[in-house]
Amino acid sequence: MRRPLGTSLFAAVLLAAVLPATPASAETRTSGYIVLLADGVAASSVSSVSADHGTTVDHVYSSALRGYSGRMTATAAARLARDPRVALVQPDGVATATAQTTPTGVDRVDAELSATARIDGADQRVAVDVAVIDTGVDLDHPDLNVHTAGAKNCSSGRSADDGNGHGTHVAGTIGALDNGDGVVGVAPGARIWPVRVLNNQGSGSFSDIICGIDYVTAHADEIEVANMSLGGSGSDSACGTNRDAMHEAICRSVAAGVTYVVAAGNSAADSATFVPAAYDEVITVSALADFNGQPGGGAAATCRADVDDTFADFSNHGADVDLIAPGVCVLSTWKGGGYNTISGTSMASPHVAGGAALYRATHPTATPGTVKSALQAAATGTWNTGTDPDATHEPLLDVASF
Repeated sequence: MRRPLGTSLFAAVLLAAVLPATPASAETRTSGYIVLLADGVAASSVSSVSADHGTTVDHVYSSALRGYSGRMTATAAARLARDPRVALVQPDGVATATAQTTPTGVDRVDAELSATARIDGADQRVAVDVAVIDTGVDLDHPDLNVHTAGAKNCSSGRSADDGNGHGTHVAGTIGALDNGDGVVGVAPGARIWPVRVLNNQGSGSFSDIICGIDYVTAHADEIEVANMSLGGSGSDSACGTNRDAMHEAICRSVAAGVTYVVAAGNSAADSATFVPAAYDEVITVSALADFNGQPGGGAAATCRADVDDTFADFSNHGADVDLIAPGVCVLSTWKGGGYNTISGTSMASPHVAGGAALYRATHPTATPGTVKSALQAAATGTWNTGTDPDATHEPLLDVASF
């Protein structure tokens, strides 16, 4: 879903008339033109053709075309167009390279204002490591800084390469490169560790997920942040009670220094009945419907029906939710080197994971609890909190100060 080229070359038009002369107009003002020679006229004739009409020569074309480009007045261009050696005289045009898109979610959380993110198209990379515990990540995506040597497959398939697309989408929101192409993430260039715990259909067992958490914990001296845009039925418990193996794994991983960011869930229900969203040790994220990257509402819906600047109609809610972030119609990277727009709290969570990555990049000794507090302290109330299904109005992620 890359942006198309901007203004391409103008359509071919023969110049047959000259506008009435005005001061500093057709008689004196020069512009760029492209000249195509007639059939049978060799490219070696460019010099004589241009000299006969007093035009300059910039490029000579002899393979794809026979002709040249140069600057001339409109009068000279009209005269040249009548030369039997010339098939076409065409005004030059402007083309732009494929542009990088700043997704509306990245805009809404003010990542472009972060001194650490430094979003300017120069491909400066945030020095931080983030594990994406998901369907894997496209290991060869040109818009991601994938740490392929750190990839782990706890699911089916032969590798941690993404056969679904979901994990690659999450990875792009976290850290798509600021390289002037495709999209840009909240923490551009963050090193992405693909930890595959879900299959190509986007499902997996708790045991597979624990395998992924175990792997991340083994690399806690390298990985600062882990994103888990996944979940299943369950409830909270206290660390050390050994009532829930996945919770115990996260408790110990957090104790090892890894900040976990997780999706609240998409059932429009209380997140207290979903894990890992219910765990106190993680940062649980609900979804905001935002269609233009700006506060205030009023923007038209795009990929799905919802209301701008409101609590997403599918998002889980409740006291376990710590932050809200854009999660509707989010553009990001996709498997096969592509891009896609999808919705879910799975899309909201990686915005916060990117924010956590920015904070850890400049606060390398911060504990997960400190990271969580910093994110909440920097967050804002600039969304329509009256649409929240409960009385706990979680603040909106804002990383401008990071």
